[in-house]
Amino acid sequence: MSILVTGSTGRIGSQVVQQLAANGSTVRALTRAPEKANFPAGVTAVRGDLLDADAMRQAMAGVKTLFLLVSNAPDELTQAINTLGFAQQAGVRGIVYLSVTRSAEFSDVSHFTAKHAAERMIEQLDLPATVLRPSYFFQNDATLKEPLTQAGLYVSPVGSKGVSMVDVRDIADAAVIEMLRRDRASVALPRVSYELSGPDALTGMSLASIWARVLGREVRYAGGDLAAFEKAVGTRAPAWLAYDLRAMMHRYQTDGAVATPADIDRLTALLGRAPRTYLDFAQETAAAWNA
Repeated sequence: MSILVTGSTGRIGSQVVQQLAANGSTVRALTRAPEKANFPAGVTAVRGDLLDADAMRQAMAGVKTLFLLVSNAPDELTQAINTLGFAQQAGVRGIVYLSVTRSAEFSDVSHFTAKHAAERMIEQLDLPATVLRPSYFFQNDATLKEPLTQAGLYVSPVGSKGVSMVDVRDIADAAVIEMLRRDRASVALPRVSYELSGPDALTGMSLASIWARVLGREVRYAGGDLAAFEKAVGTRAPAWLAYDLRAMMHRYQTDGAVATPADIDRLTALLGRAPRTYLDFAQETAAAWNA
């Protein structure tokens, strides 16, 4: 029996593959282009696409545990629902599904609603799954080098309510812990869910202050102009995605996404350590930029 990892070449999936391989697990890494993949020794690259029913049924054969990561896409819901169905048909005994925090509440954000629908399928069919609900990734801000270092501006319009952002390494660590727990169990384990968040409620102003401290220069929050944000994202991404991210930022501005102390305590217990802080991420990122 083996573990199947989807999203295996992305920021989170690649770390999951590496850690599982290091733990001696039998890993299949799903990818559209196995010939281009660079996986650790012992990992089997499996050609597949979540929309290809025949390929997915073949990929699921002999799989005990599934890591399901579906990237933000117009057909994300179809990909997730179909893959969960294939897993059930194949008798997969453990699933770790990567959802998003506030999936039920932020119904006007398309990728949040898609993930919530997948969670509903998991619940209604009582699939043996761990649902991980990460907040906004620290690493999304690694793309802000130019405005931060040249203009002295923090440009993500996250607002003033507070968002408990999370490090992708903590997401990968949590996923691997749950994958191994389910894969090593002799029976299918009950459903469980975790909110994955960092310890700090970050605002536009506090994030600008962190970057000013790390970069040793003045950094100001650029404000919450969502039209300008959508236009900027639209220069490098499809229009549907630009609007989707605008809708997410709107909900951050109006509602926030602050983790509860109980959420942080549960994640700390799962990881066996405190979750990483944004300050640590910013210091590491600034050092990499300087290097």
